[in-house]
Amino acid sequence: MTQRSAFAFALATVAAACAFTVQAQDFPAGKPVTIVVPFAAGGPTDRVARDLAEALRKPLGGASVIIDNVPGAGSSIGAAKVARAAPDGYTLLLNHIAMATVPTLVRNVPFKVETDFEYLGIVNDVPMTLIAKPSLPANNYAELSSWVTANKGKINIGNAGVGSASHLCGLLYQSATKTEMTPVPYKGTAPAITDLIGGQIDLLCDQTTNTSPQIEAKKVKAYAVTSPKRLTTPLLKDLPTLQEAGLKDFQVTIWHGLYAPRGTPAPIQKKLNEALKAALKDADFIKREEALGAVVATDGRIEPEGHKKFVAAEIAKWSPIIKAAGVYAD
Repeated sequence: MTQRSAFAFALATVAAACAFTVQAQDFPAGKPVTIVVPFAAGGPTDRVARDLAEALRKPLGGASVIIDNVPGAGSSIGAAKVARAAPDGYTLLLNHIAMATVPTLVRNVPFKVETDFEYLGIVNDVPMTLIAKPSLPANNYAELSSWVTANKGKINIGNAGVGSASHLCGLLYQSATKTEMTPVPYKGTAPAITDLIGGQIDLLCDQTTNTSPQIEAKKVKAYAVTSPKRLTTPLLKDLPTLQEAGLKDFQVTIWHGLYAPRGTPAPIQKKLNEALKAALKDADFIKREEALGAVVATDGRIEPEGHKKFVAAEIAKWSPIIKAAGVYAD
């Protein structure tokens, strides 16, 4: 490289750095920020995203925050869209536990979870409940455990589709109880619950956001929650955790995290993380999440480094379980 070209390169580098600095200072500069949700509108993750979008407006200086639903392939289509987006902070991804399961569930995933995104922080945790058809004879978890043992080889367990939260919880439950059950996949939670109520399937493990109305209406039987501690909501406070029921280390929460494309300038990442942390303290947002049965994150995972370490641990947790089941989304 000649002295002139080296000088030109240095000037270009300084100019780019200055441009990024100005861009970060102005961000979001009156432009709308889009949160891509890799699931259909109306589902639990979509509801979380819309609540978060509203809570982010104020800490982002009043900017519009809009939702773009891009469902398909276990969330990988929407996630891939964000991975390919311009790294300017205006296109973000809100995804749930799928960020830890897609690397195994989708064998030809078009991105790398660990390196193609900037981690901005965990938003919340949604616990799950183990429920059954109303005609099941067991009235508590101890009786359910005995029933499972007595009916090995005859039990079926529904789920909302390969890679769904209910599918993952079902896989972990079978692994923990060392019981092979027949999976019955549906195109969503609603038809799975309908068949559970009708007695066409035996068991279902799904998010409290989906199961609480059915439990309250006494249309299904509820046995346990998948959180590390008992829940405090009046409806579910008497249900034991699966850990205290004897399934050591059994914990499934459907957490949601916020991501930006790789290469998003550090100052913009910082602004987005600060806006997220402000949103997580917003009283209206907390109230909305509690109404969904969700627990707003307050621990170290709200920081980018803590978020990334957590996802890496979740990938390590779910990969062997999915591989053992041999069921994939592609």
